[in-house]
Amino acid sequence: MNTAARRIGRTLALVLPVVLVLSGTLAVTRVPWASPAAESQILTASSDKASTRAAHRAPHEALRDRLLAELQEKDPGVALTHLQVATSERPSLARHCASIARALGRAAVAKYGGTDRAQAYSRPVCDTSYATGVTRARR
Repeated sequence: MNTAARRIGRTLALVLPVVLVLSGTLAVTRVPWASPAAESQILTASSDKASTRAAHRAPHEALRDRLLAELQEKDPGVALTHLQVATSERPSLARHCASIARALGRAAVAKYGGTDRAQAYSRPVCDTSYATGVTRARR
């Protein structure tokens, strides 16, 4: 009986670490890379097309680019609302809020060709940064 227990113990000592390593590896093969709002974007550990440049982008740069694209697709009001939500959810983005809002203001003037229509979307997000971006864009 003593040899049977030793044999079981040796088998477990060899098999258990292998099982733990494999289960840990399988657990991290799918890593959510984007914000919770973009759950469709999943980077897998075996992805051949993983961009090393994307890993070096700061969160506020990714947010700015996403909001500028959203402004082009929809309107500045939607982008400003999402900026406000993002800074509320992630307070670390709040220090970049003013620069992102100014960039949205400049992009709105470029999209609409004038300040009047762009200014109509002004919101009290990040104080008056959006309005500042609109005003400076016409100079």
